[in-house]
Amino acid sequence: MVVQDRRGGAAAAVGVACGTGLAVGLLTTGCSTVGAAANDQASPARVATASAHASPGRDGATSGHASSASPGRDAADEVRHSADALVRAGSATVRTAMETASGGTRVAIRGTGRYDFRSGTGELVLVLPDPAGTSSGGHRPITEILAPGALYMKNRGAGVPADKWVRVDTGSLADGNLVTGGATDPLAAAELLRGARDVTYEGKERLDGVPVRHYRGVTDIGRAAGHASGRTRSALAAAEKGFTTDAVPFDAYLDEKGRLRKVRQRFHFANGVPKGTSVTSTTELSGFGAETVVRVPDEPDIYTGKIASAKQ
Repeated sequence: MVVQDRRGGAAAAVGVACGTGLAVGLLTTGCSTVGAAANDQASPARVATASAHASPGRDGATSGHASSASPGRDAADEVRHSADALVRAGSATVRTAMETASGGTRVAIRGTGRYDFRSGTGELVLVLPDPAGTSSGGHRPITEILAPGALYMKNRGAGVPADKWVRVDTGSLADGNLVTGGATDPLAAAELLRGARDVTYEGKERLDGVPVRHYRGVTDIGRAAGHASGRTRSALAAAEKGFTTDAVPFDAYLDEKGRLRKVRQRFHFANGVPKGTSVTSTTELSGFGAETVVRVPDEPDIYTGKIASAKQ
């Protein structure tokens, strides 16, 4: 994928998916990466099991049916504080889906895993679409470790030893890893909502049997970066420079404790094609407070060589 810097200068070449038409950098096996990796043995993780409502407050933002939201809050304020409720919840199981649309071609990457919102670390296993005309098994699943400022990937590309990880500095990516890795970091997805505006309350629904409130609006990447925690600020600041627009339409679903149960965010970048490329990232959260074990790779397990190109 190539994320175009709308402010001028050279485009950042994050990756090119050979033969798949998929504009997501993790499918790339032909780029050079220097970084870190670690073993895949689990170690004790930071775990939290708390939950609470977000505290009352308003900031004058535009809202739709604000009277139907939680008492003392308008719709935009509810959405902006959903990241705080996740940190209080401590951890969650995660399902992700990232779909790209470019030139009439649509492809999707799906993932499952768990995430610790207090430490900003998580682990996902992503299933990639098979090359056209092949049966299942065309791509090995990619394991990702998400950490503040870094993304670690196993089965990242040709030439990387099976027991090694590839490390990427998310602050160096033109999109802050909101789409490059094939799944949006759950904390980054929530903190991106800190820039929410023009939010309307769409009513009550149910997700997997859980009552939720549905909100729809637009979030501003730059504004979100200014209000984000230190764990995601650098990534969102990078993303603010990378897309063709700061405006990211979203649908967010919050439970009775203000926790984000599902968020769908739609990104757009130039990608060197006439109508650009659209990426829809969906993150679903459940199982709050369950024990979460995440180990960030150790230095000896990090691959520092060049990733070879793979012919498809």
